[in-house]
Amino acid sequence: MIRGFLFDLDGVLVDTAKFHFLAWQRMAGELGIAFGHDENEQLKGVSRRASLEKILAWGGQTLPEAEMEHWMTTKNAWYLEHTASMTSADVLPGASEFLRNAHQAGYLIALGSASKNALPILEKVGLLNFFDATVDGNDVTASKPDPSVFLEGARKLNLQPHECVVVEDAAAGIEAALRAGMLALGLGAPEALPQAHRVLPDLQGQDPRSLVADLETRAAAAHSAADRAKTPSTNLPS
Repeated sequence: MIRGFLFDLDGVLVDTAKFHFLAWQRMAGELGIAFGHDENEQLKGVSRRASLEKILAWGGQTLPEAEMEHWMTTKNAWYLEHTASMTSADVLPGASEFLRNAHQAGYLIALGSASKNALPILEKVGLLNFFDATVDGNDVTASKPDPSVFLEGARKLNLQPHECVVVEDAAAGIEAALRAGMLALGLGAPEALPQAHRVLPDLQGQDPRSLVADLETRAAAAHSAADRAKTPSTNLPS
């Protein structure tokens, strides 16, 4: 039985993905590296260091550690400039209502984000009080699709992995959820998140209990289909 939700932050609860894009694009430009929306998609759910390493690799560049630290700090400062004026208006459609309804329905709620700025952002937009536990880039160092951030979130909620639903907008996050042994709800375009148990455009109008029941049904059906596929046929040719 599902007892808890684990939420990514950027692109799931708040509209901060655009700020990351602007900051990374500015940094890449100063390094002479082309950076557009296609490259930005590959950084979703990825830590700051791993993102910088990807950008440098795209540009065929390497940097000493001191310069790596400089650019990570600089990019974060640019990002924080954009987020400084965030309000509840930056919460994505349906997110506040879904968190409120899930909390009232008795589900435990945790954050599972690679962002090191997650807690101040949640506080700025008025969502922090909905969370029973938080795990962010200050708690774990491995980037998604490594499942560490979600496993630590389940641990903090005192739940087993199979008792959790992960809500994600990135393919790496969906993979991390599956590797953790959790159900995976994708937000975005279905073709971008083919591994998710279900994909929705957003959380608007979604009832937590009904959504959990549907996800459990889909997961059980997928598991049964996989078992049938593994079972050799006993029918003999006539």
